[in-house]
Amino acid sequence: MPPLSSRSRVEPFHAMDVLAEATRRKAQGYPVISCAVGQPSHPAPKAARTAAKAALDTGRIGYTDALGLASLKSAISAHYKRYYGLDVSPERIAVTTGSSAGFNLAFLGLFDAGQTVAIARPGYPAYRNILAALGLNVVEVAADAENAFTLTPENLDAAAGEAGKRIDGVLLASPANPTGTVTGRAALKRLADYCSANNIHFISDEIYHGLTFAGEEASALSVTDDVVVINSFSKYYCMTGWRVGWMVLPEAYLRPFECLAQSLYISAPEVSQIAAEAALTATDELEVYKQTYADNRALLMQRFEAMGLPLASPMDGAFYAYVDISSLTNDSMAFAKKMLAEINVAATPGGDFDPVDGSRTMRFSYAGSTPEMAEAMDRMAAWIAK
Repeated sequence: MPPLSSRSRVEPFHAMDVLAEATRRKAQGYPVISCAVGQPSHPAPKAARTAAKAALDTGRIGYTDALGLASLKSAISAHYKRYYGLDVSPERIAVTTGSSAGFNLAFLGLFDAGQTVAIARPGYPAYRNILAALGLNVVEVAADAENAFTLTPENLDAAAGEAGKRIDGVLLASPANPTGTVTGRAALKRLADYCSANNIHFISDEIYHGLTFAGEEASALSVTDDVVVINSFSKYYCMTGWRVGWMVLPEAYLRPFECLAQSLYISAPEVSQIAAEAALTATDELEVYKQTYADNRALLMQRFEAMGLPLASPMDGAFYAYVDISSLTNDSMAFAKKMLAEINVAATPGGDFDPVDGSRTMRFSYAGSTPEMAEAMDRMAAWIAK
């Protein structure tokens, strides 16, 4: 057979591999608790499900404009005014097939093969993998306590100098996966100014907005319009499987991105867009869900400390605990496999997020139910104490 392309040789997303093994064990009857992926335990809000059912009952589900339903874009625009106090024109909003499609559009629309994009380390592995598959260079910038676990002009300059490459793009997530870092408005302004001064594209991943427990949650749009913002209905809105997200784009980018979207995926699923529009009205229900994560966060902070497993970064936002397990192992992948096999608790090895130091860390998602999280901690404590 002819060989596959070099683009196919990306690293696996180990969180999904762990989830697949956990799913197999669960199907075999094992009492598995998954802390492996950012999958909310709550369903999509009732308003979203009701709207989707009504749409299905009419049978009129088809293509939409490539950049999404006008009514959904208007509703997202209103969300920016209500939540952030920002005036964002509906015309600047592009609805995507999940945030993943948004990242594909951004990387294809902003960069040519051979250019370089800076991301934080630790960081979401799909950034690295998609960029590599598209023939882009990746500079991973150490984000640690010294720089408040985020990207700064100083650590970007240092990383670019060490790599010997000009940086063409900067991708920042806040709240961040896996670290939970929340980058406040002043730090966003410094980063936006740095990108503007150096003719660098700035991409802001805001898919965990709404899930901030400490620090200042600010959109990059509050400090600049020269940014590509990517968001999603997956996390706060509990709509992972609906595959619907959005971008906010500078006006000059709209037509080129629309042309890419037309050929890449036609449009986001109409039924998901209809449900997403309704989800934007469900804040009261979603805030109850958020309290579950807050309770789980407090539980995990207390239990990991009691186990002698310090946090590797603050749990300020998103729904992850990034834990230092170096007192137990220097092989987080082996640790993850052993934990799943012996106590049926699934979590993600840190190597997914940090190719340099991730062998000493694990990421635990606390998006599940509080009883599940308590049981997982009980199992871990007893297992470690053996």
